[in-house]
Amino acid sequence: MMITSTTVLAILSSAIASPIPNMKRAGEVQGFDISHYQSDVNFESAYDGGLRFVYIKATEGTDYTDPKFSDHYTAATDAGFIRGGYHYAHGTASATTQANHFAEHGGGWTNDGRTLPGMLDMEGSCSGFSDAWVKEFNTAYHAKTGRYPVIYTSPAWWKDCMGDSSAFVDTNPLNLAHYASSAGTPPGGWPYYTFWQYNAASEFGGDSDVFNGDLTQLKKLATG
Repeated sequence: MMITSTTVLAILSSAIASPIPNMKRAGEVQGFDISHYQSDVNFESAYDGGLRFVYIKATEGTDYTDPKFSDHYTAATDAGFIRGGYHYAHGTASATTQANHFAEHGGGWTNDGRTLPGMLDMEGSCSGFSDAWVKEFNTAYHAKTGRYPVIYTSPAWWKDCMGDSSAFVDTNPLNLAHYASSAGTPPGGWPYYTFWQYNAASEFGGDSDVFNGDLTQLKKLATG
């Protein structure tokens, strides 16, 4: 089943009352995100430590594939994680080409209850990015997978580079990059975040993330 804005709202509506603080508490779902910079991740220890999801860098630009993606993805799967790939976007290159490259090299999606929709990492240079660019990426990625990607961004970047656009509230879940004790107000008119990256120092490597809901809701997001 394809995910729609209505589906996303239904999945997460019970989890949006307040920001999740930078501490563990009952009911929240912790995770992390990694790339080849974290070459030796002990996924079993991470799972035993309470983490339940991971986003793994798959691709960048039009032709780069992360050299550790396959190893990381296999190990995360074996350890029991709900997992997905992410793509580091280049605004000056074709959005369609990047979406296809991503979907074909780790960013795809299957309705297995364990695969998260791919994540579009939007940070760095503003050059080339616009609503039209993201809509083109959305269209191509959706054609390949039947899902719309999660958008990863910070409030400052989204305001500076995308004019605080609210064009994607109804299609793309938000992974909010905000290193603070509370998530604050999401940019772009999103009424809540789906994921919150709250620091860059996970004890298991990479960045620390939390899902804005319980494990059942996370599995529903993975199911579509």
